[in-house]
Amino acid sequence: MNARQPGVLVLPGYQNSGAGHWQTRWEALDPAFARVQMPDWDYPVRDAWCRALDSAVAAADGPVVFAAHSLGCLTAAFWATQYASVAQLGKVAGALLVAIPDPSGANFPQDASGFAPVPTGRLPFASIVVASSDDPYGGVPFSQACANAWGSRWVDVGPRGHINADSGLGDWDEARGWLAALRASA
Repeated sequence: MNARQPGVLVLPGYQNSGAGHWQTRWEALDPAFARVQMPDWDYPVRDAWCRALDSAVAAADGPVVFAAHSLGCLTAAFWATQYASVAQLGKVAGALLVAIPDPSGANFPQDASGFAPVPTGRLPFASIVVASSDDPYGGVPFSQACANAWGSRWVDVGPRGHINADSGLGDWDEARGWLAALRASA
């Protein structure tokens, strides 16, 4: 185990995460959490988002884990399987991937481009996929398929919508525990 825990790169989804979102709340609670700033939150382009993530990993002065939500999950998967160098991948200790949206679903943002087809290669780091049984952007079968393909642990949190600020999770201590386990195992 490393002498210091990895930092956390926060990867919000489409239109960013607002004040009540668990990602934003986590950033306020811990200075080891840093949001990856995407070039355009309202018109996401996979290539631009993956390059922004690559720059953030490169700038990190030690190991990192990802705390991703929605489109941030797809960004992490594309980056890991198609963009990252071996050296960059070596800096990533794990990923918490929450509420993966299905690019072929009816509710997927029309303004997002390049996020299909979803990568099916195994992720080269530990990962946990968290899903809601009533997520309007990605159903249980889709998230289970992603978890299986990526070699991720899969967790169903029950009916929590898109697992965002509207889900009423507050600081979402349960998920902070999952993230802490990923950090501690680095």
